[in-house]
Amino acid sequence: MERDQKKKFYITTPIYYPSDKLHIGHTYCTVATDAMARYKRLTGHDVLFLTGTDEHGQKIEDKAKEAGCTPQEFVDNIVQGDRGILDLWNLMNISNDRFIRTTDDYHVAAIQKIFKKMYDKGDIYKGKYVGKYCKPCESFWTESQLVEGKCPDCGRDVQDAEEEAYFFKLSNYADRIQDLLENTDFLEPRSRVNEMVNNFIKPGLEDLCVSRTSFTWGVPVDFDPGHVVYVWVDALFNYTTALGLLNDKYDDYDHYWPADVHFVGKEIVRFHSIIWPAMLMSMEMPLPKKVFGHGWLLLDGGKMSKSKGNVVDPYILAEMFGVDALRFFLLRTFPFGSDGNFSNESLIQTINVDLANDLGNLLSRTTAMAGKYFGGTLPAGRQADALDEELLGMVAALRGKYEEHMEKYAFQNALAEVFKVIQRANKYIDETAPWVLGKDVAANGDRLATVLYNLLETTRICGVLLTPFMPASMDKLFDQLGAGEAARTWESAAVWGGLAAEVSVTKGENLFPRIDMDKALAELEAARQAAMAPAKPAIEMEPWQEDVDFDTFVKSDFRVVKVKNCEAVKKSKKLLKFTLDDGSGVDRQILSGIAMFYKPEDLIGKSLVAIVNLPPRKMMGLDSCGMLLSAIHKENDEEKLNLVMVDDKIPAGAKLG
Repeated sequence: MERDQKKKFYITTPIYYPSDKLHIGHTYCTVATDAMARYKRLTGHDVLFLTGTDEHGQKIEDKAKEAGCTPQEFVDNIVQGDRGILDLWNLMNISNDRFIRTTDDYHVAAIQKIFKKMYDKGDIYKGKYVGKYCKPCESFWTESQLVEGKCPDCGRDVQDAEEEAYFFKLSNYADRIQDLLENTDFLEPRSRVNEMVNNFIKPGLEDLCVSRTSFTWGVPVDFDPGHVVYVWVDALFNYTTALGLLNDKYDDYDHYWPADVHFVGKEIVRFHSIIWPAMLMSMEMPLPKKVFGHGWLLLDGGKMSKSKGNVVDPYILAEMFGVDALRFFLLRTFPFGSDGNFSNESLIQTINVDLANDLGNLLSRTTAMAGKYFGGTLPAGRQADALDEELLGMVAALRGKYEEHMEKYAFQNALAEVFKVIQRANKYIDETAPWVLGKDVAANGDRLATVLYNLLETTRICGVLLTPFMPASMDKLFDQLGAGEAARTWESAAVWGGLAAEVSVTKGENLFPRIDMDKALAELEAARQAAMAPAKPAIEMEPWQEDVDFDTFVKSDFRVVKVKNCEAVKKSKKLLKFTLDDGSGVDRQILSGIAMFYKPEDLIGKSLVAIVNLPPRKMMGLDSCGMLLSAIHKENDEEKLNLVMVDDKIPAGAKLG
């Protein structure tokens, strides 16, 4: 089917601030978005799923300074480095179609054009900002909006801010935004609407500061040097620049915009439901169809936060329990629009009850009985019974109930419907007692084959509907069931008989092994303690030498020397003889005991550092006039040595100081 003939679905997560400590809370929204994107693809939609990183702002600039690197180096490492955001999304099997970084050139250029358009329209004007600013949230607040003098979103201290700035006429759009929120279903859940209207619009919507001059890490306002675009203007328009708005990178804006839904955490609902539609109105662009503000994952009663020290590492959880089990838990356990209390005990219990006992047991028992009684391939004969009716009736109604909940983003309820059927199937096993029928397969073969087929087909249909949540595990489930590609589709989930009458099954691996609660909790605690422990030094440190007075130290003459020749000293296993250019015009000879670490030919042409004012000394009958500097350390009880080398552009004889 051609793209334009399919119904499109554009879904986004917020673009994430490159935190140097990712936790399970970051994963929650993206896993939910991925499940919805996979569901829509399953139902035949033309899906574009966007995520990315929000990389500008004062807190990034400050963190880069603390790390001793440039802001670009800092965000590159967090996004692309080991266990960075891209690694985490890959680990969690996130199927995003596009990934945007706000430092991407095409996005930066587009933001400058957008800012200028709103300025030219008269919706952005120059002024002076005086107020409160929360650096972690990148949020401006008035005194009256603070809660006990702190940021109402994160509870942290705010700082006084006063600087020249541009402002967006947000107040001009107050009535239209209030009407949008109160009289449409633009923002869900509905409880978020009351919060936005009562807390922000009715008290008086103030114009928004949209540029900064107190730091430089941001999109420059190209018509007024010294100003950078406020990070939330920069970040929000990513949903359109990633489609090609005002840039040549992509050409999908007309096809996919407006977005069908933005999934966002409740802490940034204000930006997405008030500021974002107002700026789109200013740009005379269509509004997204919906903003859905989900709740937080809470730990010990509070939001997960690096600053509070209560983060949960998704890598540890995924490695211990499996990616699909973790994905499933996040969406099975917590209503998406509300806060949820995370605990390792709840995670393990959910895996044991739903995945190991219910789904895993159903698959394992059914395939095992098919193998035991029929050699893995069911015969074609069938014999129905009244005991079949309730289960088959539930299966027939399942896809419709599931779809109704998924369309409302009620993941927990959709999964509950699937597991009602799985639990009923396990009860059906007890009711029909295949092991009794199996005592006389010759007499009961048709009935036994019917019971097992009903169980296999029920498992298959449930597997189709679980695919958006546990894609890798459901592929393995289908393989064990003998389900071909046609039996894994959305259409097949509404039709009984997707499996061949004489289906062949395979008793495969246990997809969801039962977890020993006490043992797993002990391992998690050990992992937590290890993560909190001070990092061991990368090398075994030699003890410090006694202090030396400064006047003595400065008498040492450190010079750059170029290696003209290097060769092994005869009858010595350790010594190399260096012929060096020290800039004086006369070759210098230095002997160094590093033969076990370097091949002589590898050092010719290198620029090294030597102390040149040491008195000559004899070594193996040869003069050594100075000493080459090197770093010596131990790794795993093995001695390592590295010569100090400098840039070849530095001339021989240059003095180090």
